[in-house]
Amino acid sequence: MKAYRFDSFDSLDELRLRDEPDPRPQRGEVLVRVHAVSLNFRDLAMLRGRYPRPCHPGLIPVSDAAGEVVDVGEGVSSFKVGDRVMGAFHPRWFGGEMPSTIQSDSYGAESDGWLCELKAVSQEAIVRAPDALTYVEASTLPCAGLTAWTALTGPTPIRAGHTVLVQGSGGVSIFALQLARAVGASVIATTSSAAKAEQLKALGASAVVNYAEDPQWGRSVRKLTGGRGVDRVVEVGGPGTIAQSLRAAAVGGEIASIGFLSTENPGIDFFQLKTSGASFRNITVGDRNGLLELGRAVQASRLKPIVDHVFAFEDAKAAFTHLESGSHLGKVVIRCVD
Repeated sequence: MKAYRFDSFDSLDELRLRDEPDPRPQRGEVLVRVHAVSLNFRDLAMLRGRYPRPCHPGLIPVSDAAGEVVDVGEGVSSFKVGDRVMGAFHPRWFGGEMPSTIQSDSYGAESDGWLCELKAVSQEAIVRAPDALTYVEASTLPCAGLTAWTALTGPTPIRAGHTVLVQGSGGVSIFALQLARAVGASVIATTSSAAKAEQLKALGASAVVNYAEDPQWGRSVRKLTGGRGVDRVVEVGGPGTIAQSLRAAAVGGEIASIGFLSTENPGIDFFQLKTSGASFRNITVGDRNGLLELGRAVQASRLKPIVDHVFAFEDAKAAFTHLESGSHLGKVVIRCVD
């Protein structure tokens, strides 16, 4: 099979295509022919030295994939040849408390990921892909889709009448917009692009605030809610946006902390955090059971993931470059099988 590996994290040029022996499924494993993988900011963060966990060179990158089961090992009962599947972002977090292995299982950082033609994986580390989605679309669910789902569900699920704030137009934010609208919630979005503002409105955002033109966008978001604030902030910016998110959140609302897209870190005013009245919940994508729930929700709501661009397997480097440009809206996908 062919597989990409990062020989080092010095530059994107270190992503090299190799010929490797085809893997064979062992007891309890399935062999998946990878049809598509989708990229996430974490894939760039590893390359640019911004990932908050250890990253080891020489591994196959990318955490998210969809494909077809082409062989099964002894003792496999959950899947059969021909099944359409997605990989779980955390292969050994099935539900409940996060396992202690969460770091060592990290695809692309401490274990081989999915940017390859074939992958042998435990039958417990995959789920069935929604029937209504293509492989390209299904590959976007394991990280971005599930992260948005976890942010909107959790202890207090978002429902009709609530208001959600999403930041930017990346994969998690777009999924959060779509999922929130699917349950009847209102969505306010931020962006720095007038063109993207129109696209976000077309996807269902009731209002869009340009954060480049309005540095105090948190106050503007609050005004759009009549002074109440939003019930949920899907916080993907991190240190550079948290202060405005606190201003935007309603008393009793929640900030679902997901990403670290911003590079600046002005710090957090403790008294602003204390007096905001909002709770803070850290999101680490989600467990396998959450991915199953998301798949059912996508199927029932007929939600279609927004895919910005699909690159050929041999153009994998161009896909990373496109993601880094920030010009995308939705997900960037690499098709591994024509």
